[in-house]
Amino acid sequence: MDAALIPPGVKRCGFKKFIIWVSFWGLVVLWGLYGLALCWGKGLNQTNMNNYYGFALWIWADLGVIALGAGAFFSGFLRYIVGIDKLKNIINMAVVVGWLCYGSALLILAIDVGQPLRAWHIFWYPNVHSMLTEVAFCISTYFLVLCIEYLPLVLENIQLQKNKFIHIFSHNLHEYMVIFAAVGTFLSFFHQGSLGGVPGVLYSRPFTFREGFFVWPWTFFLFILSAIAAGPSFTLLCTWILQKVTKRKLVKYDVLELLGKISGILLCVYLVFKSWDTLYWATYILPQKGMTITELYQGWFGPYGMWWLVAELGIFGIVPALILICPALRKKEFWLILGAFFNCIGILINRFVFTVVAWGIPTYPFDKWVLYSPSWQEVATTVMPVALGVIVVSLSYRYLPVFPQERELNP
Repeated sequence: MDAALIPPGVKRCGFKKFIIWVSFWGLVVLWGLYGLALCWGKGLNQTNMNNYYGFALWIWADLGVIALGAGAFFSGFLRYIVGIDKLKNIINMAVVVGWLCYGSALLILAIDVGQPLRAWHIFWYPNVHSMLTEVAFCISTYFLVLCIEYLPLVLENIQLQKNKFIHIFSHNLHEYMVIFAAVGTFLSFFHQGSLGGVPGVLYSRPFTFREGFFVWPWTFFLFILSAIAAGPSFTLLCTWILQKVTKRKLVKYDVLELLGKISGILLCVYLVFKSWDTLYWATYILPQKGMTITELYQGWFGPYGMWWLVAELGIFGIVPALILICPALRKKEFWLILGAFFNCIGILINRFVFTVVAWGIPTYPFDKWVLYSPSWQEVATTVMPVALGVIVVSLSYRYLPVFPQERELNP
């Protein structure tokens, strides 16, 4: 029965090996579900969040996966709107990764709400003055768009395609993907920006506060730029990891190289604006508030020291940008993967700094530095979406035609 579900012309591992692989990740999911049950049953006192850290591990993970999942909407934009035909060979993987990232974000938010049965209040009693309201609406709506984009791939399963109605329906869905790509791009641009806009308008937090353009602080636009720079790199990384795990070539190297090039160009653009923003913030905004940049860091090498800034903009910013825009380096697999990996780490550091480090900074003379470390319940529920993601990617790869070039590359 299992063999009858596998796409024709491709090889997959034995069913027993597959079950063992999925079962391992299933145990991680069970650990996460136990942590989730404690958080929902006993409340958020199961976490190490407090008055200092209302934004903690969950919100960092939430912003991180949303940024990494930007490869879905941006790849769709480049494929269907701009018309880069070569991306058709990896667009399915981008959709799967995006669906997982946004699904994970919604799951994490459902845990973070503390009372999930009241989550509907966000939609029924919206705070129209809050950017987070717009974020909630856009993320939820875009997840539905991703479900629609994922549906044609599911319907292309060899057994489902035997049904004439499903065959015609899935074919027609493909014809209208350009519409969903356009809607997804619109929704994603706004919620990516609003996630950055939230810390940018907090004038009582000099670390995150920024001036802006009309009603939007600069962080609004910087979050969009950083997400579309890192998203293609994450899709590239996921595809490369899947190739290594399965020991099969799934896409031609020039497709991965193209994603690296796109990421590199966008990362360079982002770094120009981010560097200008950091310089203006340090030399103009902070002095206006009677502060210096060194006051907002715990020395150079402390837990919240200035090494975070060096790591974000230098090691995991400039270095991957130089690697990914250099054609000679991109043609070598080691450098391409290293550049994409560093790029993804850089975006995660940026989100960590804005959601965790920023809240540990003393805001009153009598305040002191307060450090944060997550409880095991927070760790378990944050790791759980990763394990779920591995299971979904494994099932999609095994039973769905995710990679159009696979049969050609593995005769």
